[in-house]
Amino acid sequence: MTVPISGGRALGRRRQLSDEVAAYVRELIMSGQVRHGEFLRLERIADDLGISVTPVREALLSLRGEGFVTLEPRRGFMPAPLSRQDVQDLFEAQAYFAGELASRAAEKITRDELQALDQTQRLLEQASKAADAEGIERANHQFHRVINLCADSPKTAWLLQLVVRYAPRRFYSSIQGWSQASVDDHQLILAALRAEDAEAARGAMRAHIRHAGTLLVVHLEAQGFWAGQAG
Repeated sequence: MTVPISGGRALGRRRQLSDEVAAYVRELIMSGQVRHGEFLRLERIADDLGISVTPVREALLSLRGEGFVTLEPRRGFMPAPLSRQDVQDLFEAQAYFAGELASRAAEKITRDELQALDQTQRLLEQASKAADAEGIERANHQFHRVINLCADSPKTAWLLQLVVRYAPRRFYSSIQGWSQASVDDHQLILAALRAEDAEAARGAMRAHIRHAGTLLVVHLEAQGFWAGQAG
């Protein structure tokens, strides 16, 4: 049976919407804005994103399959319990893959790519000084993207992407100390890449990701995210 092109496009768009909703909900949970015991209201999420309820429901079912949310009979979806160890484990996995990509990038990086990283780092520093949340997120994302592409290891980059989706990227700039830590940590990564030192690049990148994870844990603790839990 042949699927009409228009129908295929509609299905593809709906899946894209569902993925975008899933990313939004992950960030709400990982940033501490919603937590275990609080229900995720489909209509509220749909209104916030300006979409229908259908892709929201699909996204929450997908997140349930990931073990990220639970479905309470006749009540709805809520975030699954998230412990300090869970957060640390997610960032440890991210650190492993990101470190490996940085190591490989150090052996292949070109002068033009180093110049691109230098320019992106300057943009990050400017955005950090101006407290420009969107600029910080954009520059940080581009910095890591250049390194990951330079590594020319698509399977490892894909594995990293699977883990990175649990990092609350849009909320990082609101976490105390994160912007400056990112600026400082990137300088160490850049130094290792300029020196073509694969081991130093691996270590600097892993330390950077672990640093981000520690700051997120501190942020969640300050919000009382694990109050009354063994966490």
